[in-house]
Amino acid sequence: MAQDASKYPSRPIHMVVPFTASGPTDTMARVLAQKLSELLEEAVIIDNKAGAGGSIGAEYVAHSSADGYTLLFTTAGVVSVNPSLNKVGFDTLRDFAPIVKTGSLASLLVVNPNLKIKTLEEFIKLAKSKPGQLNYGTSGPGSASHLAMEMFNKMAQVNILHVPYKGAAPAVTDLLAGNVQVMLIGITPVLAFVNSGKLLALGVSSLQPSPMVPQVPTIASSGLPGFEVSNWLGLFAPINTPMAIINKLNTQTNALMKLDDVRAKLTKEGLDPVPSNTPAQFKDYVQSEIIRWSKTVKESNIQN
Repeated sequence: MAQDASKYPSRPIHMVVPFTASGPTDTMARVLAQKLSELLEEAVIIDNKAGAGGSIGAEYVAHSSADGYTLLFTTAGVVSVNPSLNKVGFDTLRDFAPIVKTGSLASLLVVNPNLKIKTLEEFIKLAKSKPGQLNYGTSGPGSASHLAMEMFNKMAQVNILHVPYKGAAPAVTDLLAGNVQVMLIGITPVLAFVNSGKLLALGVSSLQPSPMVPQVPTIASSGLPGFEVSNWLGLFAPINTPMAIINKLNTQTNALMKLDDVRAKLTKEGLDPVPSNTPAQFKDYVQSEIIRWSKTVKESNIQN
């Protein structure tokens, strides 16, 4: 028998963020939680359960009661990439009911100006002329930037070598010093360097230009058609959560994502709020992402 969504929620909702406080995922979650609390007239509490690249928090929600009072707010990396790289205690499609996709984080392809190139087309030409001689830095093996650059290698038909670091900050430091030549990284950490000319942005990874760097074209429109990488974010519930509750959360979240103050706060953090989407549309998207990244991991022989 379908549950009466009009009586939901009748007590506080816990929204699990599988990362530590601060950072774009936590920031978006707190903006959403505040507005959902107002719309639902019940508290939405953020629970940060970090560890194992987000898998600890995700597993916690996967094994929680399917009553709508424990939700997961997470990123593409946790639910569509990690299962292909690591042994995790959940199956994304079997254990979660997708509710709504809320936003995405585009990345910038940035190079050291010492390369003496100006465009993505020139960079690809340079990389083809020097196979195995250029390096890209990432925050570590199996990271989103690692997978994205391996996809770039394949689509551009180049061989740029991977240099993993223990975090994005030391990788950016070496990029500035010229020890690595290129990175595909979130906009916020390198925006000041791009604006000052210390790094050159060749393209943005989303299909649409980013409002944070409107002068930078997309990678797809600059010599690599079809290239798209974004670290999307979304809301999930344990599988078998009543559809009436899923639909109510979807409707309310889509409504608040249209509010000007919400969009302004998220855009300031480098987050691109997405248009309205249904649970079924989000589920199809998650499934396509799992297939896409699993293929990238296998073809590139990526190991964490």
